[in-house]
Amino acid sequence: MLENSIFFFAGLVAGILLMFIIQVIRKKAARLSEGMHINELRSAISDYKTGLSEKEVEIRRLTAMVAARDANIESLGERLEDQKKELEEMQERMKKEFRLLADEILEEKSQRFTKENTQQLDNILKPFNENLKDFREKVEKTRLESGKDRASLMTKIAELEKLNVKISDEANALTRALKGDSKARGNWGEMILESILEKSGLVKDREFFVQESYTTDEGGRLQPDIIVKYPGDRSIIIDSKVSLIGYEQYVNAESDTKKEQGLKAHLQSVRTHLNKLAAKDYQDEYKLKTVDFVMMFMPVEPAYFLALQSDSRLWSDSYDKRVLLISPTNLIAALKMIESIWKQEYQSRNVLEIARQGGALYDDFVLLLERLEKLGKKLNETRKQYDETVMKLTGRGNLINRVGQLRELGIKAKKQMPDTYKDDEIGERKESIT
Repeated sequence: MLENSIFFFAGLVAGILLMFIIQVIRKKAARLSEGMHINELRSAISDYKTGLSEKEVEIRRLTAMVAARDANIESLGERLEDQKKELEEMQERMKKEFRLLADEILEEKSQRFTKENTQQLDNILKPFNENLKDFREKVEKTRLESGKDRASLMTKIAELEKLNVKISDEANALTRALKGDSKARGNWGEMILESILEKSGLVKDREFFVQESYTTDEGGRLQPDIIVKYPGDRSIIIDSKVSLIGYEQYVNAESDTKKEQGLKAHLQSVRTHLNKLAAKDYQDEYKLKTVDFVMMFMPVEPAYFLALQSDSRLWSDSYDKRVLLISPTNLIAALKMIESIWKQEYQSRNVLEIARQGGALYDDFVLLLERLEKLGKKLNETRKQYDETVMKLTGRGNLINRVGQLRELGIKAKKQMPDTYKDDEIGERKESIT
């Protein structure tokens, strides 16, 4: 135990001693480190002081520069203020001068404008006033003439009223005649049909024929109202059929029953005419050379439309019988088409005739050229013979000189030799012939 205690105590003392030694060493190290740090701080402070001194010098230099610039800026500000005042004064002077100049120009322009406008207005208004005067005179003249025309118009209106009454009376008389006489109705329908044909542009007895009679092989007689010819030796038959009595009853009926009776009578009349026309078989007569259908012309257009609207099978039944029901409007359209076909046909014929005459003219022209060529050859031969004869007259020992010598020998003659055959002329003729 004692040994252990000694060892413990010795270790404790050694530990304390060791701690003390460590503490002393630490303090010395701390003092040594602090001394080194102080030296570094001193050196740094010295460096800072040197830099601070340099910065102070720089600050003083910059302060001096700033003071100089402030002084310069203040001087520039004063100069700017002076220039601003001068500019304002100059602007004010310019405004006054410009205002004065503008007033002068405006005054001058106003006077000139007023003068020129006055002249221009005079130039404009003078013709206008003259035209206005003429217009007033024309208005007054027109008013007077209008009064005369109005009086004349009233007179004509009165005459038209009388004429209208007369036409109404004649129309009523015609209606009564048509209702009472079937022959009159037929003639009236044929007259309307022929009038439409004449106004269509087709020529009577050339493109259409009226009431031409034909005898059938069985000895029967056919006399259609109208035969319209087509190019190519074809034709179409048009027969006028007037169904008026039933239609007039329908139009003037005062009750539905009367109206129904009139409509029934009208449809029956149309179908009767249709069946009679179909039974004539115009299409089968080879002498007529017709197309495969005939036209049944109904001159009263409202009656035509009433029949078609009231009888839905009327058109198809008539078509089956090779009959076309046609009104004035439809007929005019069909005839215009036929007229157009004829125009094309005549143009084609004219082209052929022009070609024929052109060929004949060409042949005649070639013949004329051939004759001229022959005549030219004959003229050349005649000229050649003439020149040869003249050479004989004017050549060596020619007859002209010999005959001239006879005159020089003293023969008496009543006529003189033409100048053309005297010596000088003869020489020229020889040269020309040569």
